[in-house]
Amino acid sequence: MIVSVLLFLIIFFVVVISHEFGHFIVAKKNGIRVVEFFIGMGPSLFSFQKGETKYSLKLFPIGGACMFEGEDGLATENGEMSERAFPNAPVWARFATVFAGPLFNFLIAYLMALILVSACGITTSEVQAVTEGSRAEEAGLKAGDVLTEINEKRIHLGGEVTLISQLNTKGESFTVTYSRDGQEHTVVINPSYDEETQRYYMGIVAGAYLKCNVPQTFQYAFYTMKFYVETTFQSLKMLVTGQLSRDDVSGPVGLVKVVDDVYDSAKAYGAIEVMLNMINIALLLSVNLGIMNLLPLPALDGGRLVFLLVEAVRGKPIPPEKEGMVHLAGMVALMLLMVVVFFNDITKFF
Repeated sequence: MIVSVLLFLIIFFVVVISHEFGHFIVAKKNGIRVVEFFIGMGPSLFSFQKGETKYSLKLFPIGGACMFEGEDGLATENGEMSERAFPNAPVWARFATVFAGPLFNFLIAYLMALILVSACGITTSEVQAVTEGSRAEEAGLKAGDVLTEINEKRIHLGGEVTLISQLNTKGESFTVTYSRDGQEHTVVINPSYDEETQRYYMGIVAGAYLKCNVPQTFQYAFYTMKFYVETTFQSLKMLVTGQLSRDDVSGPVGLVKVVDDVYDSAKAYGAIEVMLNMINIALLLSVNLGIMNLLPLPALDGGRLVFLLVEAVRGKPIPPEKEGMVHLAGMVALMLLMVVVFFNDITKFF
């Protein structure tokens, strides 16, 4: 378990530092003073001052922050804000600074996808087998066909086919477009229900292995990251609509357990296999962090972006005290949510 905890901390640092570094570097580029750059929450384990910025590592691995002068009332020591304070920067400079955090999460996720695709290859949407007597066979699909669209959604990966099939919980028909011998065909497949697995199936196995060349690596790395983005949005939708429960949500403790399970499965195949699996987890978490921070909720980057857009449209900012109260309420709600998730992890895994 000690190894798993260390691996989780490495993943945590990579994902959170990349996010906060996005804020940091764009703030510096726009002349905004960064007062403190810290990783984690709670009391500081250690800190140091370099130039005008204090760098800190805090006790609890549940986030981080890049604090700007004048942000949420954070002023200079004499109580006055300098010209380089966050509120004094042009609105689009502030927008870029806030947006840069999630953006850097997606950039680091793409780099991780490049590593995975170049090292492991991918599985395409080519049909490997068609179940005898299945609805897909009735529709005329054959092994070797390449699925290009399902329900008007472009398909590139075998995982996309599996996900779409798994999410069809009501047995709705699939409009499938596929390529065969350079020609495209479109068919409608009405999936059949399997009592044993309690799922609807088209009756195809998709996912031909492809070892990518250099152009394909860049192309399929993007498709891989896009798949993780779509999966995250779908998970959020299912959580909001009640298709997922709180037991399906994990915090730091739950993530350590996930890392531990993956490590136990991969370590028999060597250090490289462990590393690739950890990169895969980091890729998913980086995408999740980027998306979650773009949600238009108070205290998150997305909530701050909403206020900045309103300011850009109306030509003047929302009164700082009102915006601060909204973000404070959001921060309290987030802290309560973290406590709930933490205790849920404890009861679920221990």
